[in-house]
Amino acid sequence: MNVLETFSLKGKVALVTGGAGLYGRQIVRALTEAGADTYIASRDLKALKIIAGEYRARDLDVTALQYDQGDEQSILALRDDILRNNGRLDILVNNSVARPMKRGYADEAAAFEESMHINATGLFLITRAFGDAMAERQHGSIINIASIQGMIAPDPTIYRGTNMSGWYPDYFFHKGGMINFTRFLASYYGARNVRCNSVSPGGYRTKQHPAAFVKQYSDRTFLGRLANDSDLMGAIVFLASDASLYITGVNIPVDGGYTAK
Repeated sequence: MNVLETFSLKGKVALVTGGAGLYGRQIVRALTEAGADTYIASRDLKALKIIAGEYRARDLDVTALQYDQGDEQSILALRDDILRNNGRLDILVNNSVARPMKRGYADEAAAFEESMHINATGLFLITRAFGDAMAERQHGSIINIASIQGMIAPDPTIYRGTNMSGWYPDYFFHKGGMINFTRFLASYYGARNVRCNSVSPGGYRTKQHPAAFVKQYSDRTFLGRLANDSDLMGAIVFLASDASLYITGVNIPVDGGYTAK
C-alpha cells in the first residue's frame, strides 16, 4: 500500500461527540473529507442537523444523533444505535465538553461537581461503552481532545488588558485527567488492538478576542499566532488512520509551540 493510502479513512465509521463547536467542526470536516462515514452527537440535535446537512450537500456522509454525556442510559442508547446501523465503530473522538463554571474559581461546588459528572464520569462511560465494542472486534482508534491547559498552568500575562482570565479549575482538572486517562486506555485496550491517543489544542482565534489577548498569546508561541479553522485536521486524520497503527498512549500538542516555549 502506498503510504498516502494509509491516511485514508474510506470504509471507516467514526463518531465525534460535540461536533458543533470550534474544534468539533474541523474534526468532523477532517474525518469526512478523509472518507469516513461520520456520526456527530450532542444534546443540541438541532445545531448538529444543520451541520450534517451542510456536509450531505457536498456528498459527504455525516449523520446527527442526540445524546447526553451526563446520562449513562443515553450513552448506551447512542452506542446501540450506531452499532445496530453499522455493526461497528472504528473511530471515537471524545470532543464533547461542558463549561458550567461561569464564575471560575469563585463558583459554587455544585458547578464543579456538574463539570466532573459530564467531563470526567461521562468521558469514562462513553469511552468504556465504545471501547469495549472496539475491543470485541480487536480494532479501533480512540482520540481524546484534551487541551494544553491539561499540560501546563494558567499564564495570567496573556490576559493583561482584557476582561478574560484562565481561572477555571474544572477545565484544568479534567483535561489533565483526560491526558493520563488516555495512557490508561492505551494500556487497557492495547492487547486487543485498540489504540488511544490524545490531542491538546492551543488557543483558537475568534473574532471576539481582544487585540491585546491576540498579541500576548501569539507572542508566547513559536509560530506567532493562535490556531485557525484547519490546524487540528491533520493530527486527527493521522491518529484515526492506519498511518498511526503503531502509536498509542501519546499526547500531541497542536499549539504552535506554546507548551514548548
